Amino acid sequence: MKVLIWHVHGSWTTAFVQGDHDYLLPVTPGRDADGLGRARTWDWPAAAREVTPAQLREEQPDVVVLQRMRDLELVREWLGREPGRDLPAVFLEHNAPGLEPGDGPVPHTRHPLADRDDIPIAHVTYFNQLFYDNGRAPTTVIEHGIVDPGERYTGELQRAAVVVNEPVRRGRTTGGDLLPGLAAVAPVDVFGMGLAGLHARYGLDPQRVALHDDPPQAAMHAELARRRVYVHPVRWTSLGLALLEAMHLGMPVVGLATTEAVEAVPAEAGVLSTDPRRLWAAVEHFLDDGDAARLAGKAARAAALERYGLDRFLRDWDRLLSEVTR
Repeated sequence: MKVLIWHVHGSWTTAFVQGDHDYLLPVTPGRDADGLGRARTWDWPAAAREVTPAQLREEQPDVVVLQRMRDLELVREWLGREPGRDLPAVFLEHNAPGLEPGDGPVPHTRHPLADRDDIPIAHVTYFNQLFYDNGRAPTTVIEHGIVDPGERYTGELQRAAVVVNEPVRRGRTTGGDLLPGLAAVAPVDVFGMGLAGLHARYGLDPQRVALHDDPPQAAMHAELARRRVYVHPVRWTSLGLALLEAMHLGMPVVGLATTEAVEAVPAEAGVLSTDPRRLWAAVEHFLDDGDAARLAGKAARAAALERYGLDRFLRDWDRLLSEVTR
């Protein structure tokens, strides 16, 4: 079927467009949030096609996967159709409640579609489904799927790797304030977007904390796999896809025991805790004991392949899209 979907989250969309459908990706002249088009740092299949708003009306999609309330407005404007009424629709909820302005306090955050029953909400984690007030909207959970980058872990560099986007702007949400404590026990490489100003914001020593701003996904995977341990300092998130990618690579994990991470990372794959002292001790342990790090990484990869495999993810989405288009 023809599936209309905006390029909002590149890593998630990379997995979604691996299916058997025709994926219509809006593109605008400025490639802004209304039409970012195809990814430039991920390799997407030819079935993920860029379409202008004018071309979209000619294409007439069979279903739309909404990800922002703005998407409903664009469907009305570009297609003259009402999502959920005369165009089958699913709302894909990436975020944990409380992340967006106006969300309201957790756990009382009411989902924007809570008063509608014609558009199902597909949450990416059970944590999100549990903590949102979904009202009368039908809900389901389709957990993440990952395009397997392969077991590439070497751990040859006795350094800790962190992947986080916009840690200066997002502050405590993404755990930027925890980086000084991490850097005190390990040299750190931070990968992600919007890293400018991170050293100044948290008083980090550039000799201890190196920044890798917005690398292509393949290059980032290669570099992550050379680091001894993956550290996930994010306080509040849905479930970082970079965490699951690191597990697929075969990296041991040390991270905060918050939101869905406690479900994703089994005990044999590393250490999760809400006590930073325990986390930094675990980082030191893995830096000192390469064999322990390698064994934990193998457990992490096995767990990630079992729960977050691409085939299961695509089957779940096929089932949901079939249901809403019936």
